[in-house]
Amino acid sequence: MADQQSDETSALLNESANRLFGAFDEKDIRAVERGEWPAVLWSKVRDAGFPLALVSEAEGGFGIASADALSLLRIAGYHAAPVPLAETMLANRLLSEAGFDAAEGPATVVVPETGVFALVKDGGNWLVRGRAAGVPWARHAEILVLVTEYESETFVIRLARGVASVTPGMSLSNLPADDVAVDARIKDVDVRSAPSRWTLQTLKAAFAALRVSEMAGALARVMEMTVGYANERVQFGKPIGKQQAIQQQLAVLAGQAAAAGGAADVARAAFDSLDVLAIAAAKVRAGEAASIAAPIAHQVHGAIGFTEEHRLHFFTRRLWGWRDECGSERYWSRVVGQAAIAAGAEGLWPFVVSVGATREA
Repeated sequence: MADQQSDETSALLNESANRLFGAFDEKDIRAVERGEWPAVLWSKVRDAGFPLALVSEAEGGFGIASADALSLLRIAGYHAAPVPLAETMLANRLLSEAGFDAAEGPATVVVPETGVFALVKDGGNWLVRGRAAGVPWARHAEILVLVTEYESETFVIRLARGVASVTPGMSLSNLPADDVAVDARIKDVDVRSAPSRWTLQTLKAAFAALRVSEMAGALARVMEMTVGYANERVQFGKPIGKQQAIQQQLAVLAGQAAAAGGAADVARAAFDSLDVLAIAAAKVRAGEAASIAAPIAHQVHGAIGFTEEHRLHFFTRRLWGWRDECGSERYWSRVVGQAAIAAGAEGLWPFVVSVGATREA
């Protein structure tokens, strides 16, 4: 009965997300890509409670399974929703587990690959200094969350808007990705010891898991758009989708979209336990799928798919951008490879079958 109720809750949540994100249109996406803040869109996302989806019920969140929460990001990716949902969800999860209140507005997290911050005790306060490049949505964030180390201990730092100096920029996804500089004295209440499971590496893996979910959604939309176009575009008296060469390309595209969906399932199942190796494998596979599928989609669409006016680029640009964020394929492949080498010859096969073993049936 509990599983049935959980399934019903998940279905209702997904239906609500599809309805909400599906109402966003191209002008909303283009406005954000011009640097505007989507105030109306964000207020709808906030009112739906989605930014708190990864926060426990005791802390004011939904109290749903993390796997269901990550499904929201898959739907957001499918619709190219131009809001910092993944960033705020992760920030709130980290804040709540460290004993902070969740952010009331948009928030973002600085992952280790983008920059390094030093934390120094200064009497009853703290000094924090450092720089980070390409922090998603930093200019719009009311709360900026850092994770850094001090004397072999990991800390979570909460920075309010205005503490950091932000230089606006845009990512390959054509979404805000800003340079951040911090040189400030902050109060002791804004620095908390991180729970033991949160390290610089697990933070990066957690963010990667969220990106994999978004990528799976975007790839599903790319496949849908491409198959639809192939069935509608008529050349030499018949839809181009009837041509064997195009059918073969569409089959490859469908396979990659399915692989990304499977990777998202692995990442979702590994999120709570912060299983770095499972998430690493998922991120690598999702990145590979994006690298193969996006060019096929543009080839099938032909010249129209490369134009600014066509919506395909909303999704393929995000795929290319997300592929390299929170650790590239090369980075996570190295993580998996080093673990495989450490397992040794006798332990290699047990290692292979153990990666992602926490995936739900």
